[in-house]
Amino acid sequence: MKTLVIGANGQIGRQLCALAARADLPVRAMLRQAEQAPWFSDQGIETVIADLEGDFRHAAEGCSEILFTAGSGPHTGADKTLLIDLLGAIRAMDLADATSMRRFIMVSALRAEDPMQAPEALRPYAAAKHAADRLIRLARTPHLILKPGKLTDEPASGYLTTNPATVGHITISRENVALALREALRRPELRQTEFELLDGDIPVEQLFS
Repeated sequence: MKTLVIGANGQIGRQLCALAARADLPVRAMLRQAEQAPWFSDQGIETVIADLEGDFRHAAEGCSEILFTAGSGPHTGADKTLLIDLLGAIRAMDLADATSMRRFIMVSALRAEDPMQAPEALRPYAAAKHAADRLIRLARTPHLILKPGKLTDEPASGYLTTNPATVGHITISRENVALALREALRRPELRQTEFELLDGDIPVEQLFS
């Protein structure tokens, strides 16, 4: 049971791949450039070179699920947001359907629930995530959607919550998101469900119990 990680070279993707390798969870890191591969290979992480804006079907061969954590990033325009965060997610979902995968894990965003309530500069991103999530819910492949809040660079605490009403903030560290994703990989039964993710007081090992 191998997971194709799309967006593996991003800040969350790298951390998740490293955590998965240490936990003996088989993953394949999808990378755009061969120059990115040594960091992963040095940690025993399998890689494949493929571009989300091109033909990436070969990247999924032998994989049983896809984890989508790709993002166009804060320094691109709305055009890349559409091509990566929306169309890229849809094409990855279509690939999962076409290859009868067991699960599609989407790293969405808390603000995707109501894009117009996001800060103006983030509305195209939130709208792309909102649309992608709605289509993923209609796909044949079982889905797991994780919706982290505002991302920070704080060290991992290992404590999170899936209930925003229990905390007085909307933030979560990228390292905590990676920990939650590792736990999701350990729990193949998490299908056809969604979770909001924030820093909280629940040990990550108990987060999805």
